[in-house]
Amino acid sequence: MAAVKSFHLPLLILVFAGLMSASCHAQLSSTYYDHKCPNALSTIRTSIRTAVSKERRMAASLLRLHFHDCFVHGCDASILLKDGGEREAAPNANSVRGYEVIDNAKAQVEKVCPGVVSCADILAIAARDASVAVGGPSWTVKLGRRDSTSGYPAQALTDLPGFDAPLSELISKFDKKGLSARDMVALSGAHTLGQARCSTFRDRIYNGNNIDAGFASTRQRKCAIDGSSDSNLAPLDLVTPNSFDNNYFKNLMRKKGLLASDQVLYSGSSTDSMVSEYSRNPALFKSDFAAAMIRMGDIDPLMNSEGQIRKICSAVN
Repeated sequence: MAAVKSFHLPLLILVFAGLMSASCHAQLSSTYYDHKCPNALSTIRTSIRTAVSKERRMAASLLRLHFHDCFVHGCDASILLKDGGEREAAPNANSVRGYEVIDNAKAQVEKVCPGVVSCADILAIAARDASVAVGGPSWTVKLGRRDSTSGYPAQALTDLPGFDAPLSELISKFDKKGLSARDMVALSGAHTLGQARCSTFRDRIYNGNNIDAGFASTRQRKCAIDGSSDSNLAPLDLVTPNSFDNNYFKNLMRKKGLLASDQVLYSGSSTDSMVSEYSRNPALFKSDFAAAMIRMGDIDPLMNSEGQIRKICSAVN
């Protein structure tokens, strides 16, 4: 009997270790709420459609909110915490918006399924629904994330790409999140929507050397060189700022990218061919954008017993 026990013990240990490993590496699933909360996705979709119909710019804001969440400690809704510090970090303060839209979507879901749907998942779903609401692509959102119990303001400073970042830095920051240069270019195409503050592009329109002169002159009218109008907004895509299309890439090829970090994507560099491709093929851009959004949503999610399911998105339970 002793011999039998000694033979099976290592096997049992290996089986147990395998089960633990599988548990620790559980994956997100598009069917996660099918039984737990079957009306979750339709409830969120209705809430997001209502918000975007009231303000088309909100679509860009919700896409950006999801991006800024995922790039800081993973897709864990840490940016939503009022006391977490991320909201006040330089890349987010007076810039990231849409918090109240997510709060409202969460409140609606709580009415049908209390304590079931995470704020991190709502952010991911909201980004997809916002895209669809303005003519952008749809994609299958993987679900099952849990919410962080703290914010990460220091990481927001180091991990989020800057509006004046050189191409090498952009590629590096995306690579650290498991995203390729093509993912980065495709995701940058979200700037076909939304607006930017004068403070983020003032240096480019007055001192940039890779910019169309007429475009710079037009932007200078509402963005003074002395910084007195730094809060003024300008559309990232001058042509169709409220529709999801590929004009962003066409603008870059004409040296009409508003942010320096936009124009570096087409500046005699390794990503020029991708920009050119997307400018000619809007279907390819939308397809690659959707695929990149799915990959971005996979960045370091909290799973299983990690974190919590917040009752309200702005505060821990």
